[in-house]
Formats: sequence, C-alpha cells, structure tokens
Amino acid sequence: MWFKNLQIFRLTDGWDYSTEKLAEALSRGVFIGCGATDRVARGWVPPRGETGELVFSVGRQQLIALGQEQKLLPSSVVRQYAQTKLEEIEHAQGYKPGKKQAREVREQIELELLPRAFVKRGLIYVWIDPVNRWLLVDASSSARADEVIEHLKLSLDELPVTLLKTKQAPGTAMTQWLAAGETSGNFTIDKDCELRAIAEERAAVRYVRHSLDSDEVRAHIAGGKAATRLALTWNDRVSFVLTEQLQIKRLAFLDLLKEDAERQADNADDLFAANFSLMCGELSHLLGHLVEALGGEGE
Repeated sequence: MWFKNLQIFRLTDGWDYSTEKLAEALSRGVFIGCGATDRVARGWVPPRGETGELVFSVGRQQLIALGQEQKLLPSSVVRQYAQTKLEEIEHAQGYKPGKKQAREVREQIELELLPRAFVKRGLIYVWIDPVNRWLLVDASSSARADEVIEHLKLSLDELPVTLLKTKQAPGTAMTQWLAAGETSGNFTIDKDCELRAIAEERAAVRYVRHSLDSDEVRAHIAGGKAATRLALTWNDRVSFVLTEQLQIKRLAFLDLLKEDAERQADNADDLFAANFSLMCGELSHLLGHLVEALGGEGE
C-alpha cells in the first residue's frame, strides 16, 4: 500500500466528510463491470478488498479506490471486420456503400465485437487527509487524476477540492537549485533531470544517473534551458521526481520504513494498516517541506 505517484490537491473549507458520510456518498457510485457493449466502466471499490468497506480509515486518514474496466478493442480490428462486411454489401447491391452506410456498418461491427473483447482492470487509490487538508491521487498523469476527481464529484454532488498552487513555480525553483548545485530545506538533488528550452523548438536534454552538479548542466541553464523534471530525495527517506506541473512521480520509500511496517504487523490486515499509516506520516511531512521549499502556498 505504497503510492508510486502523487497528483496533489487541497481540500477547501467546504470539505466536511467523516468516514461514514464519505462511505455513504461513495455508495451511490459503486463499481459495476462493463456490460456487453460498454467500452469503459468505473466505480468505487473496497480499497483493501473487504466487502462493503468503501472507505478505509486509520487515525483520521482515509483511503478510497476507484476501480476501472476497459474493453481492449483496437480500431484496426474494427476496420478489418468492417471492410470485409462492406465488401460483401458492395458485392450484393452492386455499388460501393456511401459514407453514412459505411459509418453504420462500423458502428454495428463494434457493437458485435465488444462482448468478445479482452477486459483490462485497474485501481486508482486516493488518500484523503482531513487533518492537513490534502487529497492525493496515486496516478501517473493528470488525465487519470481528472477521471477520479470527476467520479468523486458525481458521488458527492460537489467537490470542495482545488489543485495545489505554490508561490514559486516548481520549474523556476528546480532551475535555481540546479544552477546553485543545492536545494533549500530538507531535499537533496539526485541524478535524473530534464532541461527544456523555452524557445519555440523546445529542445530538451535529459540526464539519467548522471551527476547534475556540473558546468555542463549550468551551461545549459545559462543558455536558456529550464528544468521540467528533477529527481530529489527528502530527508534521506523518500526519493521522487518533481515535475514543472507540481506532480510527484517515481515515489520510492526507504526500505527501513517498509521493514518497520512489517514489524508492526501480525497479519495481512495489520500490514495494510501499518503501511498506510507510515506512508501518510512520511508524505504529510514531505509535502509540508516541499510547499515551504517552493515559497509557501499561492492564491
């Protein structure tokens, strides 16, 4: 139960959901799998697999999960079957089908193929911290996070949530840190980054497992490139990549933290709770320090 990515949101003053109230709201949108002709299905599922438990809570920290099913039906397959059908129609009626008829054939073929398509399943976890007013989505892209936020809005009929904003843009701060060879606060620079030119062609340079405290990196910055991604470590405990959109990717927690959770657990349920509790504690402090390093919260 360790997040790998963070899309970061702030709970606004309108958020007032106890575990019971949140579970009741989520019950309006529980997961129901794809029907025969559905391409995608989404809904809330028990985050640790316990039937009926839509919200898992430890120490006022809440965990929910959005389940998703997606039918895998490539458009190339639909076109292939549709082409065969259109050729049969052309042979039968003696002339080539028009655009409208061809579109209707493709739509009909898709409906016929969907029940036979493979199904891909997935989970997106959401951590809600009412104490420190965070809502964190474990998603690698803003588009995936938007799917979760939209479904949450449908379940709650409102959404007192906003994206985190800081006074200093992450890209500006990361560029300054690289130029200086050091960060502010409790962070250290690791060995991965991306620098991208501000000019129209957006030329980019990527460093992987490479020392970033070098004249070469500073020369790129002096030449007009700015940092768009930078690998960092917080307090020698959590490593991650920060992006210019204020997203956190490739989260990795110190092995000692996971070992500590295992020592606290007697069974699988205890381990899940211990992992979640430790993760919440670490990330709450990390996020506070990150906001401070970026000049505080913006309007």
